[in-house]
Amino acid sequence: MLVLSRKKNESIVVDDAIVITVVEIRGDKVRLGIEAPREVPIHRSEVYAAIHQAPVHADLVHPDPVLQDEAQSEAPQHAPATDQPVLP
Repeated sequence: MLVLSRKKNESIVVDDAIVITVVEIRGDKVRLGIEAPREVPIHRSEVYAAIHQAPVHADLVHPDPVLQDEAQSEAPQHAPATDQPVLP
């Protein structure tokens, strides 16, 4: 692993196509800005792991757990689709 030191507003260039810039440093958190071609997927490591361990019905699960929770809480609650009446 290559370890580099950077200050706020300093960047790292990867393979002439990706630029990673330190946008903000606040306490123990660092915000990074990443410029990359659209075809280059970029994910936080925990999201990447979730994507690659996704269930068979991956289209029903958002790869970002935070956004999945938001999507579920905003989704309207519907009765199951059926030709028969739903009994209490």
